[in-house]
Amino acid sequence: MKKIIFTLLLGFSLIVQAQEKEEKTFSITGSIDTYFRANLNAPNDDSKVAPGTSFANAPGFSLGMINLIAAYEGEKVGFVADLVYGPRGADAVFGSPTGSSQIVNQLYAYWNVSDKVKLTMGNFNTFLGYEVISPTANFNYSTSYLFSYGPFSHSGIKADFTLSDDLSLMLAVMNPTDATEYNPTGKYSIGAQLGYSGQFLNLLVNPKSYEVDYTGGFNVTESFFLGLNAAYYAEEDAAGFGGVAIYPQYATSENFKLGLRAEYFTEIDGEFGAIGTGVTDSSVFATTLTANYTIGALTIIPEIRLDSSSENFFVKNDGSPEKNLSSFVLAAVYSF
Repeated sequence: MKKIIFTLLLGFSLIVQAQEKEEKTFSITGSIDTYFRANLNAPNDDSKVAPGTSFANAPGFSLGMINLIAAYEGEKVGFVADLVYGPRGADAVFGSPTGSSQIVNQLYAYWNVSDKVKLTMGNFNTFLGYEVISPTANFNYSTSYLFSYGPFSHSGIKADFTLSDDLSLMLAVMNPTDATEYNPTGKYSIGAQLGYSGQFLNLLVNPKSYEVDYTGGFNVTESFFLGLNAAYYAEEDAAGFGGVAIYPQYATSENFKLGLRAEYFTEIDGEFGAIGTGVTDSSVFATTLTANYTIGALTIIPEIRLDSSSENFFVKNDGSPEKNLSSFVLAAVYSF
């Protein structure tokens, strides 16, 4: 009987260990976000007067998205299935033409060929820019012009090389920008990223355009961080854009941080259509003051945003043209 009990206990122990191992390699994480938005000097109705940037543009109490990420992390191989649903998610995957792909933010598999080489194939979020689609990884809830008019996602194959403790290189072959479900043109894009100590120089070459992007940041002190982003986009025989943004952030405690995004964005050599003024070579300067207050897994994000355009892009409460827009956002982001 003792032998039988010992055998059963040993078997149970092996099962528990196997289950514990599975829990360490497979995970389901994600977030939900919702917000309130109001213009301070413009109408707050279905006309949706808002900055010319992505997400967080609806009036009143509004929905962001639910984000579910299933991931398997093995020693050699793994995958990520990142699903989004809601207005923010729909805007993020606008390039997906069919219903089944309109909830897929990322879907890729990877192979750790060695300690220094990793291959990834599938659909992954862009490597350009300071901000990302998920609100959990951004300090500001509203997004910048540079983020909104740069690429969102790519489908293709990329190779990440660890050249040293500080130096990294990524090379990629991909579908045209934001063509995530399949390639509609038969032409391909080339991507490259050179990283050094948290600073990244990015290059994306499409069949008829290219973008150069710098993204980085510095811990000035233990409490003060300064993020930086600059980009230039040019299209063959068409208008492009350029801009620069700084992100100073200060932590007053473990639960409270205060930050500012100051961005200059301009259309170059014509009307790119980003700002929407209908005038060539338009520009905008946007300043966003944001606070992050964390309560466990919940982050409360109030922010005041001031957009100043070179042209009359916005409107006043009486409907007359206006160059400036001031707005307020209060967001709630829960991570799990």
